[in-house]
Amino acid sequence: MSSTRYVNSRRGRHVDSRHGVWRRVQPFVAILAVVLLIGMPLWIVVVTAGKTQGEALNPDLSLPTTWQYAENFAAVWEQGRVPAAFFGSLLVMVPAVVGVLALGSLASWVLARRGSRLMAVLYALAISGIVLPPAVVTVVLLLRQLGLAGTAIGMIGVYMGMYMSTVIFFVTGFIRTIPVELEEAARVDGAGPLRVFGRIILPLLAPVLSTATILICLYVWNDVFYAFFVVGGRLDTLPLNLFQVASAGLYLDNWHLIFAYVVLMSLPLLVVFIVAQRKIISGITSGAVK
Repeated sequence: MSSTRYVNSRRGRHVDSRHGVWRRVQPFVAILAVVLLIGMPLWIVVVTAGKTQGEALNPDLSLPTTWQYAENFAAVWEQGRVPAAFFGSLLVMVPAVVGVLALGSLASWVLARRGSRLMAVLYALAISGIVLPPAVVTVVLLLRQLGLAGTAIGMIGVYMGMYMSTVIFFVTGFIRTIPVELEEAARVDGAGPLRVFGRIILPLLAPVLSTATILICLYVWNDVFYAFFVVGGRLDTLPLNLFQVASAGLYLDNWHLIFAYVVLMSLPLLVVFIVAQRKIISGITSGAVK
């Protein structure tokens, strides 16, 4: 018995030592993975955007001999139709985000407060869009039947349908943590359903709605795939415009202009993300985890 206990104790110490080594090495492995997968591509984009055409022919990690961000950004702004594409992106993104947040939060409130089996089934169907991608061909054909193909309204409807599941997933979990007594007190005072939602529920949804807003803005702002099939050639958005000018040969072998366009296109959302990062983190932890 004593020998068996001795062997087991040695095995336990060996396992503990391996776990201890891994716990010490794990942060360095995570940092290395972030540097390789995110840091290096981001560095190449930012550095190449400030190079001359000759230095940018083969994008690498080296610094440019002379920085020329101003010249590259000016060339992109003038030649790449950036202002029109910028307003096109805003024209599609703002109504889509506002609409999906308004309808999604209202639907989430109903789904969170009703405990019937029908509501459980509806909730499962509502969040199934997170893992089930929309059929592009079917969407395009439906828009053509409705006369909305190639229009901003059609594109807004597509984005709202695509990201409604994301809003419902985040907001429903958050509303379930809000005490029902707050709503009951408002109803006792004579408030109707819309007034209860607007005065009681909506102000409490600020963290999770901030998170959903940033995520959906990021998806819509950078989308080129669905925009190409729905409004391609009829309405310019920033990623769609970049795809078109690059495919037309305007930026052929001009990697410094392509990456300058990417940096310019990413600046608005980058600023918003930096400002609202605390609300994003709090919204994810309070909405999705709970």
